[in-house]
Formats: sequence, C-alpha cells, structure tokens
Amino acid sequence: MYKVYGIPNCNTVKKALNHLNDSGIEYEFVNFKKTPPTKTQIQSWKKSFGDWPVNKKGPTYRKIKEEFEAASAPEKKEILTQTTSAIKRPIVEKDGEVMVFGYDQEKYAEMF
Repeated sequence: MYKVYGIPNCNTVKKALNHLNDSGIEYEFVNFKKTPPTKTQIQSWKKSFGDWPVNKKGPTYRKIKEEFEAASAPEKKEILTQTTSAIKRPIVEKDGEVMVFGYDQEKYAEMF
C-alpha cells in the first residue's frame, strides 16, 4: 500500500492524487496539516532526497529561507515539522521507502 504525504489543497498534490485514482492505485493520504511529519520522517526524507525535502520555489519556503538556512540540523527538522507547507510534496512511500518526491506525469506513468 502506498502512502501519500501532502496538503490536500496543493495543486501538485491534486495532480498526483488524480493520477493515482485514474490508475486505480490504492493509497493512504496523510495530510500534513492534520498529521505533521515527525523529525524521524524528515531525516528519512532528507536521506532519500539527498537534501532537505523543501520546496525552494514555494512562497512558504521563501518566507522562512533565512531562518532555515541559518539553522542547525535539529533546528531545521523542528522548522519543517512546524512549517509543513515548506516541505516538497507530495511524498509517495511504499513500505516505508520513498518512491518519489513531487509530481512528474512521465515518472508517475512509468511507476504506476
């Protein structure tokens, strides 16, 4: 079973969920606003992503950029658990392993 992490009113998340629905893929949606990620999840996503899993193009990140970039690793985890809109989304996992960050129609077509 897939787990999709994100924010339901995010257009990118909507595209990803529509793709999964249209493909008949079963998944569990985890809303960052109701269930923020843990610091352990943030660390795991950082490892999978190769960097902090932030949406550097988004308005939320631009608001916290200076604070985030000046923060230590533990502080960055705290910032992301408190400011979930700054996290790149959606994050799709299967059996605890990250499959993909964000939405790319071609990549989703290959995977699902």
